[in-house]
Amino acid sequence: MAVLSIPSRTASRRGLRVLGVVSASAALAFGAAGTALACDISEFSAAAACDGDKGVITVTDVDPAGIPATVTVYLQNNGADAQKIGEQVVKGSRKGETITFATDWQPNAEYRIHVKADRYVDEDIKPNLKTPGTACKTEETPTPSPSETSSAPAEESESPAPAPSESSPAASESESTAPAGGSNNAPSPAVGESNLAETGADSNTGLIAGIAAALVAIGGGAIFFGLRRRGANNAG
Repeated sequence: MAVLSIPSRTASRRGLRVLGVVSASAALAFGAAGTALACDISEFSAAAACDGDKGVITVTDVDPAGIPATVTVYLQNNGADAQKIGEQVVKGSRKGETITFATDWQPNAEYRIHVKADRYVDEDIKPNLKTPGTACKTEETPTPSPSETSSAPAEESESPAPAPSESSPAASESESTAPAGGSNNAPSPAVGESNLAETGADSNTGLIAGIAAALVAIGGGAIFFGLRRRGANNAG
């Protein structure tokens, strides 16, 4: 019995030593893993972006341990905090969790982002965030509305028509007072011709004058021959 007890004790002691070594190794492994999973400032990033025509600042946490962290954003002016934009808590993940701060940031502005996570992190994201050189909302030149464009020709068409010349009333008066019976361009007939035209003698005067002359000649010849015959009878 005594002989058998010696090896048993030796085996027990060796087993305890092996268990101690394994426990120590496990403790060191868990400690290293805990340190690797601890929150670190390198797991945080920030960016300036646009949400429509409004500016926003986003902060992303890729801490796989998911340790809650408080993020605070400050607007900088000449290296000092000019305004506190906001403060939020983010709980990171391996794929990344993002929080958003709404702010109408100006081009080329500078922001300081501070992160505090329990006993692991208490520092700023380096370097400070600088916004882009172009704002989210750009000034646009107003375009004329259709009503304005259509009213321009209307205003031109409404311009007063040129006044009629002063000679027009005089011409109309002269036309209205002109005799209705004749044309202004026709030559006026002579006084004698107008009387003959009224009596109709301008066409028969020559014929009547010829007949009268013939009758006078015949009467004169008859008288001449009558006187000669009478003188011959008296002489015989």
